[in-house]
Amino acid sequence: MARPNDSSRRDQPDTQWLERMYNNRLRVPDHGDYFARWAAESALARRSLPCELDVAYGGEPGELLDVFAAPRAGAPVVVFIHGGYWKAMDKAQHSFLAAALRGQGAAVVVPNYALCPHATIPRITLQMVRAVAWAWRHAPRFNGDPRRLVVMGHSAGGQLAAMMLACAWPAADAALPRGVVKAALGISGLYDLEPIMHTPSLQEVLRLTPAQVRQASPARLPAPARGRLLAVVGGDESGEYLRQNRLLQQAWGRARVPVAAALPGLNHFSVLESLARPGAHLHALARQLLRQIAAA
Repeated sequence: MARPNDSSRRDQPDTQWLERMYNNRLRVPDHGDYFARWAAESALARRSLPCELDVAYGGEPGELLDVFAAPRAGAPVVVFIHGGYWKAMDKAQHSFLAAALRGQGAAVVVPNYALCPHATIPRITLQMVRAVAWAWRHAPRFNGDPRRLVVMGHSAGGQLAAMMLACAWPAADAALPRGVVKAALGISGLYDLEPIMHTPSLQEVLRLTPAQVRQASPARLPAPARGRLLAVVGGDESGEYLRQNRLLQQAWGRARVPVAAALPGLNHFSVLESLARPGAHLHALARQLLRQIAAA
């Protein structure tokens, strides 16, 4: 894979260019300020909202999730999957989103997953299958309606959210219906993992193989038979993130990906914060999605 407009060495990946495209911490020098703010606001959310913390959704170490009950019964259920390139971050840093989504009437489930290199991305994907299945089975326990389940994810979580929409649920568990996930929202998602495999600082930890790229790249899989995914990205993100955001719509079609939007003035981290900010376009998009699910 070469840089798209590189006229030389087309048989070799331009690793320096890929590093510039995919190293978000380098692109956003004040990224530490975002992480500190998320941690503080998330700690406040866990203290002030009704929640169950560190609930086991599977039998492997670390298969834990946090649940924030909806204000009223019969609410849509949001499973939010955090980012961090499958190798970093934690559910505890993302509780701040529960306050905003719960304010829109939703129950919120935030799962953890094993991190690379101790786990592969396909294994992480299967962990999220178990987490979403847990949310579907236990939805009434936290005022949720299992028929109104949405998966949202940021960055690596966007890849996982798309995989949940594409999942053949009865194959994972014969007791599950085909349409466990009604819709998904991918925020700065990564839908083709091949460039990631050629980015040295990421591949050193992720250890992707060509087979794993085929298995875990949503854009390389058949479009789901049902449901829809909204894809958004910060307008100030790299050209590769902008391309990845368009890619899934090109692969799955507008019937399954009706929105592939770049939100002006937002970087890889501020775009996630806009999900929690009333008046922001992404906040309104999520509210509209939840209302449509609730009306379905």
